Parts: sequence; C-alpha cells; structure tokens
Amino acid sequence: MKLMPALPETVFDILYLIFAISSGIWLIRKAGSRKSVHLMGLAALLLGAGDAFHLVPRMLNYWIAGNWTAALGIGKLVTSITMTVFYLLLEYIRRDRYRDDRNKNLLTVFWILAAVRVILCAFPQNGWTSAAPSLIWGVIRNIPFVMIGVITIALWFRSAGQDRTFHLLWLAVLLSFLFYVPVVLWSGKISIIGMLMLPKTVMYIWMICMFRKAAGEER
Repeated sequence: MKLMPALPETVFDILYLIFAISSGIWLIRKAGSRKSVHLMGLAALLLGAGDAFHLVPRMLNYWIAGNWTAALGIGKLVTSITMTVFYLLLEYIRRDRYRDDRNKNLLTVFWILAAVRVILCAFPQNGWTSAAPSLIWGVIRNIPFVMIGVITIALWFRSAGQDRTFHLLWLAVLLSFLFYVPVVLWSGKISIIGMLMLPKTVMYIWMICMFRKAAGEER
C-alpha cells in the first residue's frame, strides 16, 4: 500500500459517495409532485449506491491486505449496470423537463441499447472476477454504452441550450466518456490511466450539482 496516492483517493471516494447518496435522498424528499426532480433524486441515489459496490472494495484494497480481485470485479459489474440505468433515467429527466414526448422510437432505442449492454455484462467471458479480465469483452460491452452516451450528448445539447441550469450537462457527459474510454482500453497495461476515473467522477458530481440547483429553481 502506497500511502500518498491511497489517502487522497480514499478521502475523495468517501466524500463522493456521501455527497451522491445524501443528494439523492435530499432530492427525492424535496421533489414533491415534481416528476423530474424525483427522477434526479433516483439517478443520484443510484449513482452513489452503484459506485459504492466498486469503490468500497477499492478503498479496502488500499488499507487491508487480502485478495480483493473478486469483490472489485463484482463491484465493476454492478456499477456497469447501475450506470446504464442512470443514463436511462437521464433521458426520462430530459423528456419531462422539456416536455419532449416526440420520437418515442428513440426511447425504444435507449431501452434496446441498455438491455444489450446489461446482457453483454452478464456473459462469463467478461471475466469480472479474474485478475486479468478480457479486454475484448470490455470493448464489446461498452459499444452500446458509448452509443447511449453519444445520443445523450446530442439530445441534451439540443434541448438544454437555453436552460441556465442544464445548458452544459452535455459537456459533463462528453467529458465523462472521454475520461472513461481510455480506462477501458489501456488501464490493464498502463495502470496510471486508471486515475482518469477520478475526473470522470468529478463530472458526475457536476451533474448532481445541476440536479440540486434544478430542485431549488424548478416550480
């Protein structure tokens, strides 16, 4: 265990999980009859709870000796699924906030891509609990996820241009994927690239801050 990188990352992860989960609970309680705020609370809560399955074993791996490979792998599996659901909720938030009921076929595409992503994550060939998980399957299962991300970026860019609260949400999503993709492709060979997950997490903190601001503004 190397104290210098372990300590700041552990503190960051703990603060992030507390912020995400508490924000989710706060948003749900504050939502009242506002559907979009309720969905924001669910999204934030799901984000924090899902990431906990991966981040808690990661933190314990720094401080407690032992084989955490299986726990970390299962945590990544859970996070992969909850993150997919997060983007589904984000689309429902967009549709409710901007009263956009057009193109229901596109919503069907969202569901199909999400289902394909979850099914691909369930294949044993991913090697979630292996010390050397499959890079090929890492790429395969992320293809529908990246497609969801591209559609999300385009839709929020189109819908939120005049929205002072969410006009940059598309950028937060874009940057999160730009930080995430190199981790999928190269972190197995270059471990330092895994640190890109920290700025990726910062993008999700930014999104939750947008949710909180919306809860205070929306009537």
